[in-house]
Amino acid sequence: MAEKPIFVMCYCTGECPGFRDLNLWQLMNRVRTEMDVEFDIVHPQLCVDDGERFWKYFARPGHRYVVGGCDPRMQRKMFKDALAEIGVDFDQNIVPLDLRNMSTEDAIDKVRQALATLNK
Repeated sequence: MAEKPIFVMCYCTGECPGFRDLNLWQLMNRVRTEMDVEFDIVHPQLCVDDGERFWKYFARPGHRYVVGGCDPRMQRKMFKDALAEIGVDFDQNIVPLDLRNMSTEDAIDKVRQALATLNK
């Protein structure tokens, strides 16, 4: 396994009303400076073709990814096949977090809790 997890934020084009109360850059800066991650990255829409290409290019077996975005069931449905093609098991390597309809502070807390669980 990678020493530290990587945080990936899917921001749903920036126009999803579910993210209206979330300050993306505040979240990303707090994650990278305050939490035990290798780094963090934003993708505008992981559930479309370039999101699949992103996973195939970027994801590596043995690494862990905490993914902020929409419903975890939707994340599994949309990413698992692309990840499986490169040998990454969604259930073993991805921690999907639904960060919609949260304030920035609530989203930060949810990411912090997920990372704390992974880093035990």
